[in-house]
Amino acid sequence: MKSLGFVEVSGVVAAIDALDLMLKTAGVRFVTWERKFGGRLVTVIVEGDVSAVQAAVDAAMTESYSKPVAHAVIASPHEEVQRLVKISAARPQNTV
Repeated sequence: MKSLGFVEVSGVVAAIDALDLMLKTAGVRFVTWERKFGGRLVTVIVEGDVSAVQAAVDAAMTESYSKPVAHAVIASPHEEVQRLVKISAARPQNTV
């Protein structure tokens, strides 16, 4: 895992919009998503080179129709963070 990008938005539709922007903007790969509070908060996680992930997160922050609640880019995630993301990605409810 090179780097991880996280964007949290309110609602599933806004999350899909943000993910679409992220994938079209830079060479990142969708990893998983986490839905909380019945889908009212959704965190989209992508991975790729640091510069690509940063560009993708920046695009989601500035161009999404719904302003993201939070965002982060982790350039070199710790092995425990990588493990948590893999656990999330392995859950069946996280398939799009």
